[in-house]
Amino acid sequence: MAKIIPCPNCGQLNRLDDKRDGKLAHCPACKSPLFTGRPISLHKGNFDRQTGSDDLPVVVDFWALWCGPCRAMAPAFEAAAAAFEPGVRFAKVDTEAEQGLAQKYGIQAIPTLILFKGGRELARRSGAISAGALRQWLEQAGVA
Repeated sequence: MAKIIPCPNCGQLNRLDDKRDGKLAHCPACKSPLFTGRPISLHKGNFDRQTGSDDLPVVVDFWALWCGPCRAMAPAFEAAAAAFEPGVRFAKVDTEAEQGLAQKYGIQAIPTLILFKGGRELARRSGAISAGALRQWLEQAGVA
């Protein structure tokens, strides 16, 4: 069955067949890769489109540049993006630049990870975690 995936660059919705390697797929509108193996950057202008897909779970890291635990967790989050795409999208929200999103989702500690699917929050975890703990959290949520 085909999945509908938003382009991380232009937001265009793209049909992706299960038989096709998603890691090689490109957006027909802007020609950008649909998956890069790296987290994408979210802001108020693209957040709902990127987290609203019923077909693609999205793990969002709410972080800040000044946050030591956020910086310490970043390599594990980057590695998870490379490992889990195209089945799961990884994204980051800079809470300093996007205070409205942080407030909307009740972010009181950073880093906070929220797993979305179809625009709904499926799971949440606050605090820095290792790559192994991140994998386990995704497995418990049923997306890994």
